[in-house]
Amino acid sequence: MTTSSTAGPRSTAKKSTARPTATKTSARKIAEQLRVKDDESPWNEEEIREVRGVLLEEIEQHRVELKLAEDELDDLLRASGDGAGDDQADAGAKTAEREHEISVAANARASLRQAEHALEQLEAGTYGICENCGNPIGKLRLQARPRATLCMTCQAKQDRH
Repeated sequence: MTTSSTAGPRSTAKKSTARPTATKTSARKIAEQLRVKDDESPWNEEEIREVRGVLLEEIEQHRVELKLAEDELDDLLRASGDGAGDDQADAGAKTAEREHEISVAANARASLRQAEHALEQLEAGTYGICENCGNPIGKLRLQARPRATLCMTCQAKQDRH
């Protein structure tokens, strides 16, 4: 039985690492579809596989972060009912800790959604198009921040407002 339980996680790991390899044809097709800025070279298969791999890693990381934050929040909420006898400082500290965990969970959830959205766009061949103006975002920006959905101009405008 030890062998089968050990094989389970290995099988899961193989599935995760096999996905980018299994989509070599898809990577070529995606690379041919994606638009780039006029001064950039077209996407190639290796770049597509690399971005896909980064997005898959981010998705997994954010899922773990979200699970940990939600578990911690659940623990804090369960423990909050037992606040009889707490002084104001204890009550304030517990409230601050709960608010912090809520914020951590919300950030992890938002980052997870962004990474999943970027992966969906990549698979659909619409990755790298600014969701505001429709112009290419730029390979360098996407390689630095694979979840980017706005070009630098639109991002700067959004950040100002």
